[in-house]
Amino acid sequence: MSPADPLLRATALQKSFGSNQVLKSIDLSIDSGLVVALVGPSGSGKTTVLRCLNGLETPDGGTVAFRGGPALDFGPKVSKKDALSLRDRSAMVFQTYNLFPHMTVLENVVEGPVQVQKQPRREAIANAERLLARVGLADKRDDHPFNLSGGQQQRVGIVRALALQPDLLLFDEPTSALDPELVGEVLTVIKELAEEDWTMVIVTHELAFAREVADEVVFMDDGVVVEHGHPDQVLRNPRHERTRRFVDRLLNPF
Repeated sequence: MSPADPLLRATALQKSFGSNQVLKSIDLSIDSGLVVALVGPSGSGKTTVLRCLNGLETPDGGTVAFRGGPALDFGPKVSKKDALSLRDRSAMVFQTYNLFPHMTVLENVVEGPVQVQKQPRREAIANAERLLARVGLADKRDDHPFNLSGGQQQRVGIVRALALQPDLLLFDEPTSALDPELVGEVLTVIKELAEEDWTMVIVTHELAFAREVADEVVFMDDGVVVEHGHPDQVLRNPRHERTRRFVDRLLNPF
């Protein structure tokens, strides 16, 4: 790939769990500095796409290629180790935080850089403290997760991902586990990251947020991409009837 190519290109991704084919053939292209929102009904395969891009799941077929790296062709010869190499380029923010409960906030953030990336501990701590201050959590560095609100825990999750200095940030419904009054503080951090040109793929049901922050919206249903394009096109004037029904149901639930 040349510098003009997208940061990541996924082609014909397929994934089944038993007899359930969750991803049938997914093509996805992500340009540097842009935000892509994945939207669609439950069970459409959105989270599975993220997990395949981060190596948490190994696709049954298709290719994933980061710019500057080899294309991973997911066939019978691809190992779990090959899939895990995708984590060298991406980091995931989970909907249920996934913080280590026995570790402090600071320890949660530095664990990956020190243990996985072999950063000097002093350097990792300094970077973690800077990032925690950036999201308003400098005074929580020595707290344990159970002492934090859901919104604070999710902000720690975002800092933990940023500390790995990934090329691509992946968010799996980052506000779905939060009380409504805590959603705004997390969305504000994500919006700030978008303004700083972080490359992100966000699975979200917050259509208003997707319309405001995303450069492209991808609507998925039944394991395929039904429609993709600018948020105003996909969410205000969708071309496909299936997209129109989905958007209308979320925006007009009663």
